[in-house]
Amino acid sequence: MTSLLPGRGAEGRTSTSATDRGPRRVVVVGGGIAGLATAALLASRGHSVDVLEKNDDLGGRVGTLERDGFRFDTGASWYLMPEVFEHFFALLGTSAAAELDLTVLDPSYRVFFEGHDQPLDVRPDRAHNRAVFESIEPGAAERFDAYLASAEETYDLALRRFLYSNFDSTSSFLQTDVLRRTPRLGRLLTRSLDAHVADRFSDHRLRQLLGYPAVFLGSSPTRAPSMYHLMSRLDLGDRVLYPQGGFARLIEVIASLAERHGARLHRGATVTQILTDAAAGRGRPRASGVVHTTSAGTQRLLAADVVVGAADLHHLETTLLPPDLQSHPRSSWRRRSPGTGAVLAMLGVDGTLPQLPHHSLFFTTDWEQNFGDIFGRHARVPSPASVYVCKPSESDPSVAPAGSENLFVLVPVPADVSIGEGGADGRGSEVVERTADAAIDQVAAWAGIPDLRDRIRVRQTVGPADFETRFNAWRGSALGLEHTLRQSAFLRPGNTSSKVDGLFYAGASTVPGIGLPMCLISAELVLKRLAGDRSSLRVAE
Repeated sequence: MTSLLPGRGAEGRTSTSATDRGPRRVVVVGGGIAGLATAALLASRGHSVDVLEKNDDLGGRVGTLERDGFRFDTGASWYLMPEVFEHFFALLGTSAAAELDLTVLDPSYRVFFEGHDQPLDVRPDRAHNRAVFESIEPGAAERFDAYLASAEETYDLALRRFLYSNFDSTSSFLQTDVLRRTPRLGRLLTRSLDAHVADRFSDHRLRQLLGYPAVFLGSSPTRAPSMYHLMSRLDLGDRVLYPQGGFARLIEVIASLAERHGARLHRGATVTQILTDAAAGRGRPRASGVVHTTSAGTQRLLAADVVVGAADLHHLETTLLPPDLQSHPRSSWRRRSPGTGAVLAMLGVDGTLPQLPHHSLFFTTDWEQNFGDIFGRHARVPSPASVYVCKPSESDPSVAPAGSENLFVLVPVPADVSIGEGGADGRGSEVVERTADAAIDQVAAWAGIPDLRDRIRVRQTVGPADFETRFNAWRGSALGLEHTLRQSAFLRPGNTSSKVDGLFYAGASTVPGIGLPMCLISAELVLKRLAGDRSSLRVAE
């Protein structure tokens, strides 16, 4: 394992600005969840913070759409790792209970399998889930126990030693509990999740259930390291929650906390350049502010001591910095891989849909073909595709008119902007609309809702080209860099520039990775950088 210890030169150094503990003028580029969380944390510590968001609404990929009495979350829909949210709120002097109305989902989710009439329910009840494994594969109950025990141990180690680390010190790796597990950690890092699961379970349904978390990481079971089997601790061994009001409510809360602590949030402010100061006598150039364009078309300069890029890393580096100051120039992206793209369909449906709980997954039998279509050399939209469906109206009456249902349908596809953009009521690109139609028909057939298509009264689709346009997402990815071995932990792009002092990064493209909890942690990692905290521990509450 010592060969994997961080030793990446400038990315592992603490810059001059990072060790200056005095109040700083900070500009945050991007008003998604990572940018808002960074603003809230830094403002709460006395820094003067401005957030510049190019769109007219905050939240980035965690967006919302309202039409004809329906309110759709357009991005994140799973509330997992509640301890990360709780810690984040505690750093701001509050709690999740005080800020959010969280509902426990039961079932946590339902899985429909191609070729099987009976779906499988995962519940916030470990004994139930254990019994389900045993009913599908005799003898699997004991292996379920061992699998979850390993997932819990790995998850606990990740929280304590790795997720809250900037990897600017070897201290995380030299702790006794890490050293003792070094051989096992090495195997978990270098073996795929698919192989790890296949060694323990034979039924393809159980393998799919345990392998699917790789999709939450923007990857596939054959590409994601088996380290990520830890994610089964979150659904099979814990509760899945939902914030009333949807995930737009989460964004409202974090934005409000940022403003409460003094941060200034600017919408319709498109950053066009990160400025640097190469004053005589200094070593590397230092971030000195940004140039941005207002929604009225006025160009403005905003000075700063620190710039935090919380937008897409590829855009920040290759568009907002000159070539000689890019830590991640265009050539370096040829060695990287984006997470999956997505075709989304937001549907307002007349009548109720008792066949679907809050979360449903629809798995095709031929996963090798499904993921090969997404990540293979000749990438294409899978047909048939594995599909995810969220029905928040199951738990939240505010998201749909009475007697109606709110459906969010997601089809993982290649990160490829040529797939096109979405639109209202079937007016998106031909590939996007065809993909949405196929998914709707698949859900109707597998869940036993033959008239589903006829009952749709509101339809809005989104395609990879929309992710590129709205969020400057590299190749139209819906998530960010996928989690492979080369793009995980300390091998993921670091959160400091190696060319510009005072330039930091937050969000799904940098450490620790993809997902709402990871974005909150990435904000805390910036806070640690500014405080000169090189530990792997969470900031004290």
